[in-house]
Parts: sequence; structure tokens; C-alpha cells
Amino acid sequence: MTQFATFNVGDHLFGLDILRVREIIRVSSITPVPRSDAHLRGLINLRGQIVTILDLAVRLGQQARPVKDSSHIVILKHGAGAQDKGNGGGQDILGLLVDAIGDVVEADVALAEAPPANLSGAEERFLSGVLKTDAGLLVLLNLQELMTTG
Repeated sequence: MTQFATFNVGDHLFGLDILRVREIIRVSSITPVPRSDAHLRGLINLRGQIVTILDLAVRLGQQARPVKDSSHIVILKHGAGAQDKGNGGGQDILGLLVDAIGDVVEADVALAEAPPANLSGAEERFLSGVLKTDAGLLVLLNLQELMTTG
């Protein structure tokens, strides 16, 4: 069984292995980066470290939404995941801007089904599967693809 940190983007429930999540914070002032890709929302200063913030909605092909009280930033561990310690080698720290935070859900990742076929190619590559949980359909994100440019 794997524990997943869940969050909402629009009406969809998404999840990441909790071992890939460093922390979840409220949205603070995000500094825009001129001439950056549309999904790059900007940068924040998190206790002295610069964190790049991706707008998950835009990355998944949806419209950018205004930041609300329910919006949060999911700060990710970088590199291999649970084995990371510190900021090894000066790698960028990445955060995902989401509409709302859900609960931690436990599920068997072996039961994950393929993402729905009716998604466009750009969206489908960011998804690794779908799990049926008590909280509803949980769409699992492909973190490696989300973090690649292009």
C-alpha cells in the first residue's frame, strides 16, 4: 500500500506518492519570471531557498486560475524522492500550485488503471494512472514528465 498526498485542480483529484512531497504551504507572494513558459507561475523565497512554482492547471492544459484562500503550493522533493537529503548539489526546488489540498489516501498502486484514452497527448503524458479510492477517482501524476520542459 502506498500513501498519496491528494489535491484538486478544478474538479479533478490528483495524487502524488507522499514520499515525493517535501511539504505543503499556503501561497505567498509569487514573483513572475518574464518571458517564461506559461506554466511557470514564478518564484518564491521559502526560508532562504528559491523555489520555482509551476501552475499545475496550466501544465495540464487548462486555463490559469486566480489564487484563492484554498490554493496551496505542494513543495516537491527533488531527484530520486525519499532518498534525497538536503538540497544535494544545488538542484532546483520545485512547487506545484494547486487549487485545494485533499487528504492523504492509502491505495495499492498495483491496482492503478491506465489514464483515460480521451485525454489529449499533452495531458496524457503527465499522468501515470488512475486509482479508484473512497475519495473518488485519484489521478496519479507522472512527476518526471511534469518537470521536463517542452
